[in-house]
Amino acid sequence: MKLNAIIVEDEETSREILRNYLGKYCPNIVLKGEAANVDEALILIRNNDLDLVFLDVEMPYGNAFDLLDQVGDRQFETVFVTAYNHYAIDALNAHASYYLLKPISIDKLIEAVDYVSEIKTKENRLQNSILKPLQTQVVGKMTIPLQNGFEVLQLEDILYCQADDNYTQIFLKKGKRLVSKTLKYFEDSLSENGFARVHKSYLVNVNEITEYKKGKGGSVVLSSGKEIMVSPSRKKELLAYFG
Repeated sequence: MKLNAIIVEDEETSREILRNYLGKYCPNIVLKGEAANVDEALILIRNNDLDLVFLDVEMPYGNAFDLLDQVGDRQFETVFVTAYNHYAIDALNAHASYYLLKPISIDKLIEAVDYVSEIKTKENRLQNSILKPLQTQVVGKMTIPLQNGFEVLQLEDILYCQADDNYTQIFLKKGKRLVSKTLKYFEDSLSENGFARVHKSYLVNVNEITEYKKGKGGSVVLSSGKEIMVSPSRKKELLAYFG
């Protein structure tokens, strides 16, 4: 798919190199403009429907993280392009899709664009749609401990599970249960039965998802109307459930 993109880089030579590489090796990139600083970048971001921003870290009068803070919640992916590897953790925390070191490796650049293209293709396919999971039915049962025994739950009755310190709240179509197990325990137990970890605090029944809303990570809406934010690091894994 075509990806609308901009380059944010204060060095003219670096902009030219990246522009030429993209034109020659990444034909699906449609450049909508270039910016040399945070203010110019903000104008481009606000005036274009972007899929991807190639972003240098250090710029005059601010840096990449200042820019992203000002943008707030965003629907575009970011690929950091910098000469400094010590920004990698900060880029990860800013939910960058990829981190490229200068001088740019053509193979790594192509890999980064392909990665973003895969995410956006799936995301756009699902936009404004009522989702139909690839699995048409979740089958099976699960037991949870009670003081005098255990209770049997139908997996198809579970909407989602929410972390509560070392406990987990299980939200059912009717009622909820508090279990003295961590969310990781349920993730390990249910991941092969149509349940997806979408956030550090949430595990959802994929069959109960009725809508996906785009964003940095986006969010899912369940059949009950409950909306749950999706962690950017979990987005690709979630979208894989829907083809």
